[in-house]
Amino acid sequence: MSENGAVRVRPLAEADLDEADRICRVAFGTFLGAAEPERFFGDADVVRTRWRANPGGALAAELDGHLVGSNFATSWGSVGFFGPLSVAPGHWDRAIAQRLLDSTMDLLAAWNTRHVGLYTFAHSAKHVGLYQKYGFWPRFITAIMSAAVDPATARPPSVRVSAAGAGELPAVMAAASELTDAVYPGLDLSVEIASVRAQQLGDTVLLEDGAGPQAIAVCHVGAGTEAGGGACYIKFGTVRPGPDAELRFGQLIDACHGLAADHGATTLVAGVNAGRDRAWKALTSRGFRSDFQGVTMHRPNDPGYSTSDHF
Repeated sequence: MSENGAVRVRPLAEADLDEADRICRVAFGTFLGAAEPERFFGDADVVRTRWRANPGGALAAELDGHLVGSNFATSWGSVGFFGPLSVAPGHWDRAIAQRLLDSTMDLLAAWNTRHVGLYTFAHSAKHVGLYQKYGFWPRFITAIMSAAVDPATARPPSVRVSAAGAGELPAVMAAASELTDAVYPGLDLSVEIASVRAQQLGDTVLLEDGAGPQAIAVCHVGAGTEAGGGACYIKFGTVRPGPDAELRFGQLIDACHGLAADHGATTLVAGVNAGRDRAWKALTSRGFRSDFQGVTMHRPNDPGYSTSDHF
């Protein structure tokens, strides 16, 4: 890994997780002006869950032997992203984030990632400018939306990965990979699906018909996950492109309402960017309202699968 003076970047170890979690909460809470920065994110967990999903993608920044920051890179086949990237507020403006990003770019290159994205604060010229140094370009306003869970929503026929036995799992995973590859060549959520199953973070829902898998949603539910208590968070959701995509998208959201209700969640959360304008409108027509807006940045500067025809 890389070193710069007293700053050393190395793999994040399991023993680092408590401190990495504390730094992440305080960093985000301080930047956003939270009254109690150390309580930011509440009972959600974005550090331990991402480390357990792929320890090889987690990076630590040390200064004089003390942990001062971390970052988490994720590989979804040909697609990659990273975050949360955080540095302890007392060490801001010392190029520590850049040292973490140098090593993050090395990881993404080693994984042969073709399309890389990130989500950051749209109002922060500092954040956007930092990522531009690494070839990322601000593309789309991205809204984190939520709606009240409706237990009475009609549920379309679906398959939940948690219900698949060991003998069935390979076929389910293969079906999911075939679907995501149809959305964007090489896009593969296998690691994410396996992580949700292994950590019992929620579930993955598949909608199928006689022609094969048509929609998928990977969801976190409840405290100790990226959702937080009382919430079901659709971390990734997509449908097969085609003339029935909008209909399938609605059915997928209905299936997520069912999953959330079964787990006792009262809020359904999803993110969507302005490049997928029809998906955005479909969510708002179903009662979703924006809670927070940021911006997605892409490298290279192309839409990837963020277009009007992608749901």
